[in-house]
Amino acid sequence: MGLRAITSAIMENTLAYRLWQAPFVADKFAPIAAANDLRAVRRVLDVGCGPGINTRLFPHSDYVGVDWNPRYIEYARRRYGRTFITADITRHDFGSDRFDFILVNSFLHHVDTENARAILGRLRQLLDPNGYIHSIEVVLPPYRSIPRLLARYDRGHFARPLDEWRSLFGEQLQEAKSQPFIVPLLGVALWEMVYFKGSAKPS
Repeated sequence: MGLRAITSAIMENTLAYRLWQAPFVADKFAPIAAANDLRAVRRVLDVGCGPGINTRLFPHSDYVGVDWNPRYIEYARRRYGRTFITADITRHDFGSDRFDFILVNSFLHHVDTENARAILGRLRQLLDPNGYIHSIEVVLPPYRSIPRLLARYDRGHFARPLDEWRSLFGEQLQEAKSQPFIVPLLGVALWEMVYFKGSAKPS
């Protein structure tokens, strides 16, 4: 079993996932918090929500978390008491529900380009007319570095260069913000990431 497969197997454990993410949650979310008034958010759709670690960021919003891992969803329901759904986001029927804040936090680098396009297309349909999709993703730098090494060995197989992320987002979303940023530990850059905020392009 290779290193990536071992990492993936470990992260399937909810406790391991939470402990690994805990030191980086605030730094990863900082660009979103700085650019948006979260108190004004009405309805949140958290796509690839994992075990619900983003829930606490939206205490006053109507929150729905979606993930295809039933272990994560079972844990999130017990811990947070909010609405969590085990589903493929491209197939789940939300009826007439629309969301003004759709969060895609470090999820799309787990899926290939065809499926990433399908996911973004579906999310575009679920946006409130005045809403935005907020995506945070791992960037694959072009040069040798710790961020490139960690991106290559991440359990998500599809970390992309910055230009590819911008192109993918721009196919269906009207850019409101595109911000590269660094996630550090003890002053050392661990990941290069990008925050993209976009509204639905007119049909």
